[in-house]
Amino acid sequence: MKSLIPIIAVLFTFSCCTASCSKEDEPTSTENNGSVNTNPSTTKMKITIGTAVFTATLYGNSSATAFKPLLPLTVNMAELNSNEKYFDLPNPLPTNASVGGAIKNGDLMLYGSNTLVLFYKNFNTSYSYSKLGNIDNPTGLAEALGNGNVVVKLENN
Repeated sequence: MKSLIPIIAVLFTFSCCTASCSKEDEPTSTENNGSVNTNPSTTKMKITIGTAVFTATLYGNSSATAFKPLLPLTVNMAELNSNEKYFDLPNPLPTNASVGGAIKNGDLMLYGSNTLVLFYKNFNTSYSYSKLGNIDNPTGLAEALGNGNVVVKLENN
């Protein structure tokens, strides 16, 4: 009986510890790798392509935080793979890249540390990107971006 008491005490201590380490301690939303908070912040951004205007929400991570001071920004984005437009920023930004997964129409991401990418089609990828934000309603985005290079204006909303 004396040997049973320490075992019960250890089990009780372990169960209390795991109860205090509940999901309440975890971030409310994470990227695929589980380490980066991608909860949309209250930072809204306006993206203008020709006469089309879209509203985007930036995430509350270090990449998006470093991107915000660059706004307003007018860039000539190049076409790539018939699903994205990209522009190489002059300086690197912090990265929080996650490997692979689903890309959504309207995702705004960072490839490497300085390539700004705006996706206009849904697909899966094995490439790594840092999530910056996404367009709230991407209806008409592909049409606005067209087939070739395009001038895109990104600014605070």
